[in-house]
Amino acid sequence: MIRAPRLSAFRSAALAALALAAGLAVAPAAAQEPDLIFRKSTVWKFLTPDDKLATYGIDDPVVDGVACHYTVPERGGVKGMLGVAEEVSDISIACRQIGPISFKRKFEQGDVVYRESRSLIFKKMQIVRGCDAKRNVLVYLVYSDKLIEGSPKNSTSTVPIMPWGATNEAPKCADFLK
Repeated sequence: MIRAPRLSAFRSAALAALALAAGLAVAPAAAQEPDLIFRKSTVWKFLTPDDKLATYGIDDPVVDGVACHYTVPERGGVKGMLGVAEEVSDISIACRQIGPISFKRKFEQGDVVYRESRSLIFKKMQIVRGCDAKRNVLVYLVYSDKLIEGSPKNSTSTVPIMPWGATNEAPKCADFLK
């Protein structure tokens, strides 16, 4: 009987260390705070916050002239009010060219544009960017992953790189791949 609590304590400590390491790895891409555009209640809750859909906007930190909007469910109820609810993985994304596109630096396929936690410890949402060099299109993918079991839910948006304003030339995303 004494060994089970020790094993459990060891597992708890290992999971906590793993979560801390995962949290530290998340920090650099989460530096940008998204702009809340609006929230819409979807399920009414008595005496606690409602379940909602929240739409946020972010700018690509490496590619000027591109903005993305994503919508995530936010749980209400007591767990949502206390900030301990695990959020579901249903996330949608739409990205568009909003000005002349310019690249601040080279990037790799699948570079993280934005990342945020979707549960107390183990689940995070990520927006990553790629380049379809053949079509000169930026590709954005949003997905959530869980440290233990993963998540297949995802959404994709593309941004064709087009000339903007008086310029007739558009940059080629392939020129900025590492």
